[in-house]
Amino acid sequence: MAARKRSEEPSIDMDEVLTDEELRAAAAGDEAPAERKEKPADAPRTVVVAEDEAVNRMDLVAMLEDNGYEVVGQAANGEEAVELTRKFRPDVVCMDVKMPRMDGIAAAGIICDENIAPVVMLTAFSQTDLVKKATGAGAMAYVTKPYEESKLLPTLEVAMGRFAEINDLLDNVERSEQKLRETTDQLKETEEKLKKAEDTLEERKLVDRAKGLLMDKADFSEQGAFRWIQKTSMDQRIPKKRLALAIIAKYGDPKPSNADER
Repeated sequence: MAARKRSEEPSIDMDEVLTDEELRAAAAGDEAPAERKEKPADAPRTVVVAEDEAVNRMDLVAMLEDNGYEVVGQAANGEEAVELTRKFRPDVVCMDVKMPRMDGIAAAGIICDENIAPVVMLTAFSQTDLVKKATGAGAMAYVTKPYEESKLLPTLEVAMGRFAEINDLLDNVERSEQKLRETTDQLKETEEKLKKAEDTLEERKLVDRAKGLLMDKADFSEQGAFRWIQKTSMDQRIPKKRLALAIIAKYGDPKPSNADER
């Protein structure tokens, strides 16, 4: 009955249940980190704008969009800026320094620590001390108010270029470290194989000597001596090397005494 029941169960065609893309996603696992997807060369640069003053934010967004940028998120405080940057993973973030709830420096520090996107700080002329704090937090560049295309756009490009260079460098370092780890593992494996080969050679030499002593002292044939060593090693659970050393100690030539040496 059990066999008939199994045969009656419908077969499942996985191609009809999950698409290839869904299967790949399932194989990658839910915990796979989000990766920056390759964008087409002609795709617009994406930006998150963080500015607490609505009028300034609208002017900045209009300036960016007029120059071919795509503003994917607008934030009025640092917390929103971090959330939108994590969500959209833009090419660059324009961040005002002074904002409520979380200032731009703290927000920039989080974004830079997570290596999501380059941050360009928006500052007033009187905020030079804050600029130093911002660059210390990881901001790639800064622009002073009022915003001008001639200053803003080149600064954005410089920040994105620096961000790409840093990530290329980090990738190269990671690849070098991985290669070093692989080489170290291979070297360790080779050393272990060499040690094992040396131990095997030493054991073979000792067994050959013990076998010769059994043939000479106990009247064994060569085959009989080898079988006795092999069987005794297995029955008594004694390593062949240790058993051979015991045979050599019993039947081998005694060491010369001090008197003989003189």
